Amino acid sequence: MDPDLIFVIGLVLAVFSVPSIMSAFSEGRAPRVAAFTTIAAGVMVVWAIQTKPGGYAFGDIPDVFVQVVAKYLT
Repeated sequence: MDPDLIFVIGLVLAVFSVPSIMSAFSEGRAPRVAAFTTIAAGVMVVWAIQTKPGGYAFGDIPDVFVQVVAKYLT
């Protein structure tokens, strides 16, 4: 599987899990689903970083995101 795709999916899952975590804490619930999603996102990001030769630099993240979106939408 493409490490760039896994990296972008992991980042998107991580970003979407933040509101879920905040909602669970504000309602006094345990953030079980959000915690699982965050762990899955972290595993995906770490796997992608380890799989891609040279890894990812912080400045490369927007370029990788745009390349993945362009690759799978066109």
